[in-house]
Amino acid sequence: MKKRQAHASRRVEGRMQALLLLLLSVSVGLAVSPPNVVLIISDDQGYPDLGCIGTKQLITPNLDKLAAEGVRATSFYVTWPACTPSRGSVLTGRYPQRNGLYDMVRNDMVNYGYKFSPEEYAVSAEMTLGLDVREVTIGDMLKKAGYATGCVGKWDMGQARRYLPLQRGFDFFYGHGNNGIDYYTHERYGVPSMFRGNERTQEDKGTYVTDVFRREALRFIGEHAGKKPFFLYLPFNAPHSASTFGEGTKESEKKKGEGAQAPEKYVAMYRGKVEDEKLARYCGAVTCMDEAIGAVMDAVEKAGLTKDTIFIFHSDNGGSGNGGNAPLKGSKSTMWEGGLRVPFILRWPGKVPAGKVTDEFLTSLELLPTLLAATGAKAPDGVKLDGHDMLPVLCGDAKSPRREMFWQRRADNAARYENWKWVESGKGGGLYDLSTDSGEKHDLSREKPEVAKQMRQRFEAWRAEMDASEPRGPFRDY
Repeated sequence: MKKRQAHASRRVEGRMQALLLLLLSVSVGLAVSPPNVVLIISDDQGYPDLGCIGTKQLITPNLDKLAAEGVRATSFYVTWPACTPSRGSVLTGRYPQRNGLYDMVRNDMVNYGYKFSPEEYAVSAEMTLGLDVREVTIGDMLKKAGYATGCVGKWDMGQARRYLPLQRGFDFFYGHGNNGIDYYTHERYGVPSMFRGNERTQEDKGTYVTDVFRREALRFIGEHAGKKPFFLYLPFNAPHSASTFGEGTKESEKKKGEGAQAPEKYVAMYRGKVEDEKLARYCGAVTCMDEAIGAVMDAVEKAGLTKDTIFIFHSDNGGSGNGGNAPLKGSKSTMWEGGLRVPFILRWPGKVPAGKVTDEFLTSLELLPTLLAATGAKAPDGVKLDGHDMLPVLCGDAKSPRREMFWQRRADNAARYENWKWVESGKGGGLYDLSTDSGEKHDLSREKPEVAKQMRQRFEAWRAEMDASEPRGPFRDY
């Protein structure tokens, strides 16, 4: 009897040891193999501007594939209706009014044909302002967690060395530090704007910039795939209008926007199918960018890392020069839905369902907390984040905890609370029920004055919270 008991005891102990070894191997595997992350941002791409949406003749097979293999969100908002503050929120997980970068970092005299001398440019806003150096970026957090971190594309957080990616948590940078550029000269109104690391470069002048970003993104993935987890931040400048002086532009006269630029083979896909050449170039720029995204997807697949890589795609603000954002009202720079609501896709095979479309209320403030949850990285103590982990929402396991969102662009204000949207701006305003009126056609402020009053009060409470937060530059007076 004692022998049988001892034998049984040894069997139990053996099983327990095997179970412990299994659990240990799983925990070690999780610890050493967090997912890779590819975060892609397009520039001024409108809410309906994906082929899979089906309302326009856009050719985007790779983004469509990403959506078919992941989750597409239809009520996803950015924090500002133009690029710089919107992208700053992606990097910090904080409202622009909290991180300090709540307006554009750009020189506006170029709008009238003025070309800065090198000496003038060195002390201009575009060269001296940027994201406050006290702000902690997603690059900082993932690098500390052991990731190889790379930024390829439009940085837009400032060009002085202290603001550039290598000082903000990134190991690698090839791109431009300022706003939109010419797609071929890589200049912004005559100023060479590309950097490799901390140094300006003109090594690729004359090459279409989306092709340059594609090459450098593939280089970064090739150097790190399978060796350590990587984070590739890939913010395109496409399909933003080219920031260049058009022919015949005279100094002191308002320049005419050239629109996006694209190689002829992509423009030819749309010529005769859309209303004019300018729109054909916009569409061509989107399709060329889509092809570059496809090349990045292929590189990850060839490395055997598709199931171990999170792909995220969204636009930085509403569409401009894109033929409209119907069914939404408005465009870039406005507080209407067409300026704030953008296309969004997240793919993580085996973790989020394929082919799912969600209309849950989500924002770009959710990106950083979501990536922290997925990777196991941590935000520094004392850093207030304004979003939440949205993976349970995208998986369909939970409703979005977000009930409200606020926007301010100078004198233009807006708020969303549940399905109510309130707008107060120089381009119009009102109260709208988004559950039945996503196009913001029916102003209900006279019918629902108490709701309008409550929305204003919510906005004012949010504004007071922002004012009470620890001040950040470059615009705030403190």
